[in-house]
Amino acid sequence: MISVDYSKVLDFINLNDLPRIGQEVTEIHYMLHKREGAGSEALGWLDWPIMDHKETIAKINACANRLRKISDVIIVIGIGGSYLGSRAGIEFLDNYFSDKKPEIVYAGHHLSSEYLCGMISHLKDKNFSLIVISKSGKTTEPAVYFRILKQILESKYSKEESKERIVVVTDPKSGILRNMANKEGYESFDIPENVGGRFSVLTACGLLPLACAGFDIKKILKGAEMAYQNFLNPDVLKNDCYKYAAIRNILYRYGHKIEIIANYEPKLNSLSEWWRQLFGESEGKNGMGLFVSKVGFTTDLHAIGQYIQDGERILFETVINVQKVNSSFYLPEDKEDADGLNYLLGKNLTEINNSALIGTMLAHIEGGVPNILINLQELSEEVFGYLVYFFKKACAISGYLLGVNPFNQPGVEAYKDNMFALLGKKGYEDLRKKIKQKGL
Repeated sequence: MISVDYSKVLDFINLNDLPRIGQEVTEIHYMLHKREGAGSEALGWLDWPIMDHKETIAKINACANRLRKISDVIIVIGIGGSYLGSRAGIEFLDNYFSDKKPEIVYAGHHLSSEYLCGMISHLKDKNFSLIVISKSGKTTEPAVYFRILKQILESKYSKEESKERIVVVTDPKSGILRNMANKEGYESFDIPENVGGRFSVLTACGLLPLACAGFDIKKILKGAEMAYQNFLNPDVLKNDCYKYAAIRNILYRYGHKIEIIANYEPKLNSLSEWWRQLFGESEGKNGMGLFVSKVGFTTDLHAIGQYIQDGERILFETVINVQKVNSSFYLPEDKEDADGLNYLLGKNLTEINNSALIGTMLAHIEGGVPNILINLQELSEEVFGYLVYFFKKACAISGYLLGVNPFNQPGVEAYKDNMFALLGKKGYEDLRKKIKQKGL
């Protein structure tokens, strides 16, 4: 499914570091699988791929088929892990310029009125449905968009028909959305209590939108199951997932404080967004953690490439390469060769792109930037599921290596409290006074 090449970091670390950190990794492996570490109550994702999901898959596919029949557009409302995983998978698997129906669009991942008004205009003459994803139901961005879009839906259709066009993915027992689903009779799916948002791609959070987009969710889970089995060895030297976690921590200890994930295939841009949230929200705590960022090459070689090549030597790259693409194109001949490109005759665009990858890696490595290369066999459902599980487990190991709880996100609440105070929400009076005192 995937292979990982660590050879381009060996000149930047002491070779004895890996066996040493490997002892920590082995201890963490057993702690993780025994569910003894901090945040162990959120480890429902760990064994998820090997559980029996036949009933859930059937229910998801039935719901997706129903929505596909009645919808020109399906709007996925969510933020963070509630939408990034499904968007990553859909873009990973879909054609760039697909005109197949239904169209999948996203809402509730920001608070832009321009975006909302544009979406409302886009929906004017279309049949649409809503999938709203939120564990608590009270996260501001998706809650705002859901209220607005639900009212538009109910003004377009009857109250009863609107109920058939709203699907809720939320906490199985409690919360605003769960209560609303029970009261209104919306079809609903559970976000397991022991699975956090950024680890929820392989639950209904990610699988329902992916099924609505026409992809085989059974194959996605099969890929994740293969990854589960392949990454059970506690030996860091025999486990690529653990080796990735270990090497990024070694590089961090050597002063490489920034990890950039890079790809040469735009279909992976949303996957990089999901990866950025996964690692950033899991590790950035207690004044520690790699700062994670993303680039899409070759585009960003004409933007941030200069800094990567010649800037401060505080970063390393994790490069994702797709080995087999479904299409390619040969450069046509121009007898006048006015653009000087005839030297590329006989070469297809994929070969040119691969040359850019190799050439860039060589330049960056010689410029002092360690590179980890992750090769994907192809862009398929199985590979997507496999890669998602690879990163999730590596993230858990890596967080524990830092000594933090990889499964909470206490820092996320600070901006929310300040925003609630500024907007006059009841109960935030003291914070409003503090903000005023600071002259903000």
